[in-house]
Amino acid sequence: MSADTDIEALRRQGRIVVVGASLAGLRAAETLRDKGFSGSLTMIGDEPYEPYDRPPLSKQALLGRARPEDTALPRRRDIDAEWRLGVAAESLDRDAKWVRLANGDTVPYDRLLITTGTRARPWIHPEEAALDGVFVLRTRDDSARLQRKLTAGVSRVLVIGAGFTGSEVASACRELGLEVTVAERGPAPLVGALGGVIGAAADRLQRSKEVDLRCGVSVTALEGDYGGRLRRAHLSDGSAMDVEVAVVSLGAVRNTDWLAGSGVAAGPRGVACDAGCRVFDVNGIVTDDIYAAGDVARSPHPLFDYQFLSLEHWGNAVEQAEIAAHNMICAGTKRIPHLWLPMFWSSQFGVNIKSVGVPPLGDQLVVAQGALAEDRFVAVYGYRGRVIAAASFDGAKWLGFYQEQIAAGAPFPPEYQTVDRRTEAPQPVDPDFPDPHLPTHGPTVTLSGHAPSERRVQFVPARA
Repeated sequence: MSADTDIEALRRQGRIVVVGASLAGLRAAETLRDKGFSGSLTMIGDEPYEPYDRPPLSKQALLGRARPEDTALPRRRDIDAEWRLGVAAESLDRDAKWVRLANGDTVPYDRLLITTGTRARPWIHPEEAALDGVFVLRTRDDSARLQRKLTAGVSRVLVIGAGFTGSEVASACRELGLEVTVAERGPAPLVGALGGVIGAAADRLQRSKEVDLRCGVSVTALEGDYGGRLRRAHLSDGSAMDVEVAVVSLGAVRNTDWLAGSGVAAGPRGVACDAGCRVFDVNGIVTDDIYAAGDVARSPHPLFDYQFLSLEHWGNAVEQAEIAAHNMICAGTKRIPHLWLPMFWSSQFGVNIKSVGVPPLGDQLVVAQGALAEDRFVAVYGYRGRVIAAASFDGAKWLGFYQEQIAAGAPFPPEYQTVDRRTEAPQPVDPDFPDPHLPTHGPTVTLSGHAPSERRVQFVPARA
């Protein structure tokens, strides 16, 4: 037998621990078993539920078309694992090779996979966040509580933040016939993810559905009554409004706190790993026994200047988890890179919004199909003379083509004629992204520099 064969035989045995009972955690576990891992497998999750699907929670579940408890992910196979649910990982000891849980138990490992994902960013004032009527939306329990409240006869809902989740919540509220106000500190909805040019189209779309959209305005305080129930919100323009429900949609926080002091290169932007999903330590040295996948991972990509990318995408979580699992049990010569091209979708206000690539990296934009004014278009982003991303409103049929263009490094602006173009040879414009150093709900793709421990952006909450 070759040396690689001997190594692979050993790597298919032992103890693998997956911290994060998530989509990525489940798909990685299934892949491990598919590829012949016969050792012990432990799944650790802070929620009391086995992995479930999150996208329906801000869409079908709020509308009552699906119950949050019915969103369990389908199983591709039995994974023969020990489940440690309802207890969070609290710390990691790399020397002893164990994970300490919040209940004091320790779980030993030979190899570790981190798939802890993200949590909703909470409201900045804890005493206000605790008011009855203040919600975040990330878990199935969050969705169930919010859906009950929305169908209990409330008069007006305040959504704080007009990113994708906030906009989807606002859309669901309007579909339920509720009055909704959206407060967005940026100049337009979706501006952190798609830029101000596309944000203007999202602005028109929301207003056409009678959303009370207030941009350039932040919520400074939430006020409760003597019974601890939300009654009023105060805004930065000096106005106040009576409201019974406030949904805080200020983006996601990556679940890396438990790794503090472990020596792993982890921070607000995620856990740094190489293209093979192996985690870096704080000195930039790659480990061979700790891996990361899904929303919590950040890894370099050659199409995007080898900057580290953090992706909050369903498809990325699946693809990266499968590659991480493959590499965990394979010898070095048979390992494969994770070079998935970011893709994202959202359904809101009757429009299907999709993107491919990394729009926030773009320095120019052209509308290649359709027209912004018609809310049916494809916008193409350029970076240093090549196509880097595309975003569409009800134009998803084109995105497969642009995915190929991005992968091929096609020149920008596009040189071809298209059947849906409304104007002749549109001139590139600035996509108008906000300053990344300003606090915002943020994009679904985050570029975070070249060094494993580099932190370029820090969230600084506004104060009243």
